Amino acid sequence: MSRNDDGPPALERKRRSWAMDEKRRIVDESLEEGASIAEVARRHDLNTNQLFTWRRQFGVVPTAPQELAPILPVTITPDAATEYSAPGSTGQMEIVLAEGDRIIVWADVEAAALSRVVKTLRR
Repeated sequence: MSRNDDGPPALERKRRSWAMDEKRRIVDESLEEGASIAEVARRHDLNTNQLFTWRRQFGVVPTAPQELAPILPVTITPDAATEYSAPGSTGQMEIVLAEGDRIIVWADVEAAALSRVVKTLRR
């Protein structure tokens, strides 16, 4: 393919050069409490991967999530007749808490409501 010298110049993408102080400032911003790496990168017109690379170069070690939910034991038992039933329900689940409290949940339960009940029982 030949180049036409009479036409407009071809658009060339130039790589930006970042000063070490500027990189450090951006990395420090990404380490602030509650900072989102994606948002920091976007604010500085960077690719998120570039910011992760700079963080590694400055010796930032990724940390594990702080609050992991505990893994709870689950037992699956065959269907058994129960005295509880809801009209029109298509399925149910029984949750037995450590203290012996039992919660029977039908298929149409709202997740937010169930979460509030479980939190109340844990207190």
